[in-house]
Amino acid sequence: MISQTDLSNTAAYDVKGMDGLRQSAKSRDPAALKEAATQFEAMFINMMMKSMRDATPQDGVLDSQQSKMYTSMLDQQTSQNLAKRGTGLADVLMRQLSNTTQFSAEDAAASPRASSMASALAAFRQQQAAATGSTESTGAADGKSLSDKANASQAPHVRAFQEKLGVHAEEASRATGIPAKFMLGQAALETGWGKREIISRDGSSSHNLFGIKASADWKGKVVDAVTTEYVNGKAQRKVEKFRAYDSYADSFKDYAQLITTNKRYEKVLANAGDASSFAHGLQKAGYATDPNYAAKLTKIIKGSLVG
Repeated sequence: MISQTDLSNTAAYDVKGMDGLRQSAKSRDPAALKEAATQFEAMFINMMMKSMRDATPQDGVLDSQQSKMYTSMLDQQTSQNLAKRGTGLADVLMRQLSNTTQFSAEDAAASPRASSMASALAAFRQQQAAATGSTESTGAADGKSLSDKANASQAPHVRAFQEKLGVHAEEASRATGIPAKFMLGQAALETGWGKREIISRDGSSSHNLFGIKASADWKGKVVDAVTTEYVNGKAQRKVEKFRAYDSYADSFKDYAQLITTNKRYEKVLANAGDASSFAHGLQKAGYATDPNYAAKLTKIIKGSLVG
């Protein structure tokens, strides 16, 4: 029998913990359903805290991208602790679930249209948005994750890419404030929708989704790969060293750290609310040498992805 996963005593951003919750929810144990409802409540609280942070001036002498990242992590954990005590939302979700017996907690999280839990959560979020007048949208703002939003109207390879990496993009979004859709689009551009991933000599994936090179201060694994660089507008093929990760989740985490701690990307974060501004900010900051990088990224974000 699968043991109950209690996330109340772990970090709110612990991906392994969330995976454990999904596994325990498969047992259809009422306690597991309760834990899933509590996590939805924590997500909702965190969304409200993020809205309040955004409405508060953050241009003091002690404010920086690093402080914002750690503040975001603190807010996530605070949301976890408040949800553990309970605000009433989890109880409402559980009452909604009690009206149906054919879905497990995992079904409820993955199929919002058939889920009373997701419907109730969406209703609460709509009420909060109406009360604050906020039009902000994140990857899961309407009760659906990016992977849930992938639909049949998309090309199969686009839908598969979004479903595979959507959850990691949303996690990075909570740490950086960059819309998950933007990061997913950049990963798609860098890897050709996953078809041109950087591969190690033994044929294994480097899991490097953002083409981040291994600088002198990089202490992790590396892999050599041929890349195209533009020098004075002319394309040149070079062999460069790139960072290698154990998982796609690690790739998103490292990207988030790079964007939030490197001063050259400060203006990128400041303009992360618009796809075109975000893409042009990356190019201006020197993220890529391709003169058409911003145009390509903007086209992918606006034309291929949903969210």
